[in-house]
Amino acid sequence: MFLALKEIKHEKMRYGLIVFMIFLIAYMILATWGLAYGLARENTVALEGWQTKSVVLNKNANLFMNSSILTKDDLKKIDLTDKEAVVGELQVVAKKKGKTGINAQYMGVKKGEFIYKDQDVIAGRRAKSKYEVTADSSFKDKGYKLGDKVTLNGSDHKYTIVGFVKDAKINIEPIMYGFLPAWKELKNVAPGIEASGIISQRKLSVKGKNFKAYRIKGFTQKLPGHSEQNLTFELMIAFMFIISLAIVAVFLYILTIQKLPNYAVLRAQGVPAKTLIWATVSQSLLLVTSALVLALLAIWGTAAAIPASVPMAFTPGIFLATIGGMLVMALLGGLNPVRTILKIDPVQAIGG
Repeated sequence: MFLALKEIKHEKMRYGLIVFMIFLIAYMILATWGLAYGLARENTVALEGWQTKSVVLNKNANLFMNSSILTKDDLKKIDLTDKEAVVGELQVVAKKKGKTGINAQYMGVKKGEFIYKDQDVIAGRRAKSKYEVTADSSFKDKGYKLGDKVTLNGSDHKYTIVGFVKDAKINIEPIMYGFLPAWKELKNVAPGIEASGIISQRKLSVKGKNFKAYRIKGFTQKLPGHSEQNLTFELMIAFMFIISLAIVAVFLYILTIQKLPNYAVLRAQGVPAKTLIWATVSQSLLLVTSALVLALLAIWGTAAAIPASVPMAFTPGIFLATIGGMLVMALLGGLNPVRTILKIDPVQAIGG
């Protein structure tokens, strides 16, 4: 460690540039991971808030709630408890005159069930009548306010926003909570159609002629673009880790080659090879650790400064995984020149 510190202090510019390059990669990994998690979270944050374990849908809906319909007879065949909530989902465009329309998901619910009762209202109140809605807080961010009357898909009736709720998103779109009678009217369903599906906080295994219960994992994997988006970001993050490994390994190898005469002198003076190897590895760890500290500070500043509309979010796991991954890359990169150090011939290296 002593040799590593002395060399870094002596070559501040050279090692500063290496730290800067590793910092850029670490920052990009954190930013990409934060965006990936933020987007994935907006796909499923409402489902997580409902503590969903199962979803009952029409068998022919291909796991898309918007395409699913359950009849009155279907609901009679399912033993509903206080752990289940019947919902009607419909994609809508909410628009107030003079404002930009917002793509949203209208969620028709029942008053006595948990989805209605557990809404995290941050302003206003929960809806009480057919043509009242509570909307995700992103509506508020886009200039909508309490008391605004909006049309949904050009509906004849206007719907009054009476409250704003936190973390009400699904399919990366904000939710507008209303009631099932309004959902039926908006969707213009046939008589006997009661809902799109059932959200359950239990692991249901019900199955009928027209419906089936699905575990939440299978349902979320079918959300539009969810799996493809996550896979894309995971590949990007993996490539960035590989790039960081390559940068550390290449730079340390070049630096080791340049320092062979110095290492040869040290070997000739009796300095063990393991000391030189530890100096190289510790130097790698110091460089990456410094870059990580800078990247963490930069990403916290970025997260605080970016608009709320940008879906960037983090968990302790993201930070720990990034730190652990980068340190592993540093260790592997630091071990790259080991063979060169072990093969040093003091006599040849110093021109004997």
